[in-house]
Amino acid sequence: MKKVYKIIIIIILLVVIILGGAFLYVDSMVKAPGTSEEITFTIETNNTPMTIFERLEEEGMIKDHTIAYYYARIFLDADFKAGDYIINSDMSLSEIVDYLSDTDNALQDTVSITFPEGDWLKDYAEKISAVTNVESEELLAYWNDEEVIRGYMDKYPFLTEEVFNEGVRYYLEGYLFPDTYEFYRDTNVEEITERFLDRTLEVYNEHIEAFEDSDLSTHEIFTLASIVQYEAGKKEDMQLVASVFLNRLAINMPLQSSVTVCYAMDIDKESDSWTVCEYNPDFDSPYNTYMYNGLTPGPILNPGEDAILAVIEPVESDYLYFMADVCGDGTVYYATDYAEHQANIDRYNTCY
Repeated sequence: MKKVYKIIIIIILLVVIILGGAFLYVDSMVKAPGTSEEITFTIETNNTPMTIFERLEEEGMIKDHTIAYYYARIFLDADFKAGDYIINSDMSLSEIVDYLSDTDNALQDTVSITFPEGDWLKDYAEKISAVTNVESEELLAYWNDEEVIRGYMDKYPFLTEEVFNEGVRYYLEGYLFPDTYEFYRDTNVEEITERFLDRTLEVYNEHIEAFEDSDLSTHEIFTLASIVQYEAGKKEDMQLVASVFLNRLAINMPLQSSVTVCYAMDIDKESDSWTVCEYNPDFDSPYNTYMYNGLTPGPILNPGEDAILAVIEPVESDYLYFMADVCGDGTVYYATDYAEHQANIDRYNTCY
């Protein structure tokens, strides 16, 4: 009888050892491979769990697809969702299963769009519309909705009552900071708008003291910066062009900027027809700074940081005039009086 007991005990011990060994083996198999490799893993809608585990093993994300499959069936709540996911080999089997079962972790279909300094609001809308589900007309309507803009004013202090000035074409013209942005292809006007305004807020906060120390209001700063951006291509010229306009404003002299006429006439600034602006100083519009003293009702494009800084951190000069050598290398020439300015025009603008 004692012999039987011994045999039973030995069998139990063997079973315990086998089970213990199996447990340790399985436990080691479901731990992360730990090779610190990161991949993009795609799950198709028709992929079976076994297929997914096989591919995970092939990619080095798990150690054994068969053990992973049965372990997940018994112990894990696996409900894989189609999509693209970023996973790495430092994740355990349970972490991978949980991650691939949550669509919030899937990569979204995104697109990168660059908006250079000087783009008009309508340019923004067209570029976004070309690669997302949002129509340009919807964007422009949203960016010109007073109720919408008022809803943003608490969060974005650079938006003031002046954005609603009489005659403003688009309330958010000038306030969508030029930069490269990543957007979801399937998005909405709110997400798009807040991405822009968040970036503008970063620039505004970075230079908040200069904004507050300026003699101009925030709206006037963005407005003048937009004119400076349109008129000048180089940082050094932006500083002096801003100086010219500030000097004119100080003595109540009309800005007489042809680019404001371009905006008034809605001339395509990338075309050769920009010279039409030069010959239409009598075009009746509140944006025409030949006809109306002071600044335009609002910005005429979306200025970059250099143009903004040229206005809020101005250089001093006695210049009241400037002209660009559009017939040559584009050099900008400055003058303190009209006679000197006219001499520059006669000398350099010889092609039209």
